[in-house]
Amino acid sequence: MTRSSSRAVRITHPERRLFETGFTKGDLVAYYRAVADVILPQLADRPVTRIRFPEGVGGVRFFEKHAPKYTPDWLRRMPLSSNPGSSKPAKLVNYPFIDDVRGLEWMANQSAVELHTPQWRAGPRGGIRNPDRLVVDLDPGEGAGLDECVVAARLIRDRLAEDDLDAWPVTSGGKGLHLYAPLSGRRTSRAVHGYVGTVAKELAVAHPDALVAEVGKEKRVGRVFIDWSQNSAARSTATPYTMRGREAPRVAAPREWEELEPGVTQLGPDEVLRRLERDGDLMARHGLARD
Repeated sequence: MTRSSSRAVRITHPERRLFETGFTKGDLVAYYRAVADVILPQLADRPVTRIRFPEGVGGVRFFEKHAPKYTPDWLRRMPLSSNPGSSKPAKLVNYPFIDDVRGLEWMANQSAVELHTPQWRAGPRGGIRNPDRLVVDLDPGEGAGLDECVVAARLIRDRLAEDDLDAWPVTSGGKGLHLYAPLSGRRTSRAVHGYVGTVAKELAVAHPDALVAEVGKEKRVGRVFIDWSQNSAARSTATPYTMRGREAPRVAAPREWEELEPGVTQLGPDEVLRRLERDGDLMARHGLARD
């Protein structure tokens, strides 16, 4: 059942075009309403960083972590460290949390096309829990694409399986692919970050023509960069089922391994909605969602 709220959000300028394809703010609101059942478990108790496009994706965009002063009283907020887990001094960020459909509507009305979250959840008193999932972001360099990311993803999946971790793919809605694996919550963000970094470097050494684990675009030409940095407690990743602010409307879409064949493409919102009706929530099926 979709999580509902008694008070509707007033949508302003629903006709405003966000994408050159004609996809409007009203369409964005409608999409987030339609995927509420599956995206809310991904957002639950995770602070939300937004990428907003007030003029559409062809105009100015900006990252927003703080809840703005005009945030409605009913939208939950919590002050959290900007650099959790670090011994260095850090500022507090008054993050918003999205708990229901109304929160999704309000964010969409702010032209927050993209919703990003960390791999950990916050406790009711502001405690930062250990991560309940790990993520690997596969970013193709110049001369590489999604097909190369699929090859890389299979190598990483097999390596993680050696440590009894079950990884599942999400085409990012951008250029590449994300891999998620559920965790027990026993390891800290620092430990998970270090572990995934070790795996990335190990695989880059074993497959130097296909993979790279070092920062620097010049090193990625024809290869796939294994980005493990988003396991840091201070980082966030495009939430599964979020829209992406690209030239055309695309979605961070959970996939099955069997469909990741040569020629696989990123998915748009209409395709994702059809798949949900046909297949249900793949994140929940693979232990990567929480009610």
